[in-house]
Amino acid sequence: MASDITMEVLKQRLQARQHKLTTQRRIVLEVFLSRSGQHLSAEDVYGILRAEAMDIGLATVYRSLELLAEIGILQKMEFGDGCSRYEVGNLTPDEHQHHHLICLKCGKVQEFPDDLMGDLEEDVARKTEFQIVDHQVKFFGYCKECQ
Repeated sequence: MASDITMEVLKQRLQARQHKLTTQRRIVLEVFLSRSGQHLSAEDVYGILRAEAMDIGLATVYRSLELLAEIGILQKMEFGDGCSRYEVGNLTPDEHQHHHLICLKCGKVQEFPDDLMGDLEEDVARKTEFQIVDHQVKFFGYCKECQ
């Protein structure tokens, strides 16, 4: 997934949707490429960039994240805590998202890579004549450390 994605692929994806890879978008994307598997909020991204002495405003980070999510480069997720988080999205239409395990105590988010929904998705699509393009599964509970 994210580890196979290069800045050039992301640049092409932006250009295909009539957007440029601006300096601000590039540095926001670099945060995600260098932290594969992490689910980052706008505040997380802003804090990382500030720690790296990047001169970028929080509003610019928000705008960049929203645009990148809107065109499918990033996936915007809600984990029930009122905070949007982002990760590199599916760049191929036949690739499904992984599932997430969310700890209700510490808020840690883990990925579960097995696609448990393939058979169910096919059954639902067949029975309802609904063309399913993707799904998300979130499991809420307590991580090993919080049990």
